[in-house]
Amino acid sequence: MSLPKPALRSSSVRLAALGTAALLAIGLIPALTATSSASSAPPGSGAIGAVSSSTPAATSLIRVIVPDQATIDTLLAQGYDLAEYRKPTAGGFEINVVATADEQKALQAKGLSVIGVISGPAQAKANTAERTASINAEAKAARVADTLTALRAEWFTSTTGQTFLSVEVKTNDPTAENILTVAWNGGSEQMDRFVDDGEYMYHRFNTPIAVTGVPKNVLVTSTDGGRLSIPVTKWLGGKRPNPPKHYVSDFIDHYMDPTEVYGRITKLAGQFDNIADVIDLPYKTNGYRRAAQAQFGTAAASTFYVTSKAYGSEGGNGITVSLVNPGTASWPLSVAVNGSAVLVTLGTDSGGAVSSTAADVVAALNASAPAANLLTASTYRGNAGTGVVAPAASTALTDNLKAPASVSRDPFQMKALRIGKSRDGSKPGVFLYCQEHAREWVTPLVCVETAERLLRNYATDAATKKLVDNLDIFIVPVVNPDGAHYSFYDYNSQRKNMTDHCDAANSDPARRNSWGVDLNRNFTVGSAFDGFVGASTTNCTSGTFAGPAELSEPEAKNEVWLTEQYPNIKFAMNTHSYGGYFMWPPGAYKAEGRVTLPRPDLGTEEYFWASSGHILSAVQDYRGTAIWPGYTGPVIDVLYSAAGNSADEVWYNRGIIGWDFEVGADLWNPDTQQWQGVGFQPDFSEGHEEAMEFANGQIGILEVAMAYGKDKKAPNSKLVVSEKKPGYTDFSFTVNEPATVYYTLDGSRPDFNSPKLEAAGTREGPQTLTVTANTTVKWFSTDVAGNIEKGYQPTGTDDGYRSKLVTVKKL
Repeated sequence: MSLPKPALRSSSVRLAALGTAALLAIGLIPALTATSSASSAPPGSGAIGAVSSSTPAATSLIRVIVPDQATIDTLLAQGYDLAEYRKPTAGGFEINVVATADEQKALQAKGLSVIGVISGPAQAKANTAERTASINAEAKAARVADTLTALRAEWFTSTTGQTFLSVEVKTNDPTAENILTVAWNGGSEQMDRFVDDGEYMYHRFNTPIAVTGVPKNVLVTSTDGGRLSIPVTKWLGGKRPNPPKHYVSDFIDHYMDPTEVYGRITKLAGQFDNIADVIDLPYKTNGYRRAAQAQFGTAAASTFYVTSKAYGSEGGNGITVSLVNPGTASWPLSVAVNGSAVLVTLGTDSGGAVSSTAADVVAALNASAPAANLLTASTYRGNAGTGVVAPAASTALTDNLKAPASVSRDPFQMKALRIGKSRDGSKPGVFLYCQEHAREWVTPLVCVETAERLLRNYATDAATKKLVDNLDIFIVPVVNPDGAHYSFYDYNSQRKNMTDHCDAANSDPARRNSWGVDLNRNFTVGSAFDGFVGASTTNCTSGTFAGPAELSEPEAKNEVWLTEQYPNIKFAMNTHSYGGYFMWPPGAYKAEGRVTLPRPDLGTEEYFWASSGHILSAVQDYRGTAIWPGYTGPVIDVLYSAAGNSADEVWYNRGIIGWDFEVGADLWNPDTQQWQGVGFQPDFSEGHEEAMEFANGQIGILEVAMAYGKDKKAPNSKLVVSEKKPGYTDFSFTVNEPATVYYTLDGSRPDFNSPKLEAAGTREGPQTLTVTANTTVKWFSTDVAGNIEKGYQPTGTDDGYRSKLVTVKKL
């Protein structure tokens, strides 16, 4: 199709004989402390050095003059460390002693002459440094300069007009401690090594570098000797055509809870019933509701809590529990129920003191049929509950939910707004969905703004009419309505849905903000249940809890149902916040060996890149926000592993081209010269801007999908020889648009089972193929829309494939 091709991606120390005073002066004999005692006591006696320490004292090899052999024998008997060296002198013998500073002082106190230091800690350190430098120099001399591969070198401007540089380079020596430096006219900067899960990925700037002017080229040098000059290209396209004067937009003026959002899309469908309708998704959520609870006690051992059997909104909030001291000795623990009032009469000992423990009360409540019909009792967080319970006045259970009555407590009916002139499955489908994570308040605004623009401009704007007439658009503006209601009214940082899958040890009232399932970890492809990284299957309070099983949650089931029910869906966009990422599959890997989900073939990967350029240019067009090149690409290449995410689900199970937006790109602060994050719930003025620019991006996705639907033009490819030397020839293929190349080297007819041209590596271009004998290469290319070069039929018998003889010079 007509999408553009993606951008490039000591010498030793010698001492003269010196006196002790001189040695002390230059630090070769450590100075004695004020409490040291110049004693003739032998080493280890405790009389030398009054300060106690667990660190051994430093020693030096010193020259000492002794009068006779008897003195030598005495020193040996006292434990001094004498080298096997003895030299007659005019005054007796020169010997060499390994001694601490205190031991040197003790030798002098004996009247012996210390005439110099042969070696000490400083010399040992110098020798070690000299050895290390020599080894490193030898290794450097023997090492071949590393090969650097250019991945990307691009410039862009921020919303403030500041120019930035982004560079990515890969070295073939990733285990070495090589340092890569980027230089350009007017500046230079060291690159950061990007390592994920212990695997070297490539070098990059962690954040783009502010520059003055646009460099034409950058020079990358490595401390291993590698050098590479890379031309710098512009990141993202030029300004899009201005919409006509009657084009309307900006329909968002406040953050909206899910009740408002779904009311809005239902109303839109009613207003524009000629081009839109609403689909009720089959799985209702658990609802914005919870069981009612109350907790008693302070110390963990004497604390217990109760949980109503009915949801708070269905009667649980009307239950009360009282803990009463009977005021009588030797009274038995008992439970009585009057309507929804539960009375626990605590047991007492022979002295009249309360003796019932938390475990006793829990057992009694759970064993009482009337009480057990109303509630369940549990000790606190798995504690044995051996502490005595204190009396408590009548306490009402509560579900702790604070949303107004306008927010229903019933299971929520999720809906998809379907927009299109022909909603019969005949047009390419696009699935836009928002707010899988509850706290991401901007994202539903993106979906609503997109829907408003499509419907309200249909009658007056030709470009909008083309989109609606040629596509089948499905918009689910809030995937996580229960969690989003909870985020708005109870706990703004709620990420997951509201369903509590925890056991009693993690279901006390104080844990309520940690319950729920991360819906974007609940899918079936690359899931944590299959050993992929990025979610928990066991920790129900984890922010990335994957749930008790794959697709355990109705919200996730609804997403899958929609893509299965409408197989014409070919594109999808999952909108999240924040950070300004634009990503696609694969999104998960296994930790051991960093085994990833299968990567898309090179042609599909280049289609992702080319489409991304179009989509992100639409985002940029609103206020100049450029999603960083380093934040664009497969999830596992730019961020982390997200086991069981929805984009992997639709791509690997149904072949849907799926992306992930992370709205809320960092903002450049010209005063601090720093990038600044915006958060999940920025001031609405910023949230509004994010919604507007990423609604632009969703329109860009629709334009990509429409181009796909209209694409009837086949790609055109060429075989290009890159190197030809005696004994071998290197070659690869070029294609005029993103397309997959299938080839054979054995003379056989190429088909869809033949080898594919793959990428040379992560974020690299096509691989180079090598032959060592004359070889007839046969191949064909096919684009994402299914157009095959020259009308070739890979499953047929024709010979419409491409063919070329690659020759090899003899050695």
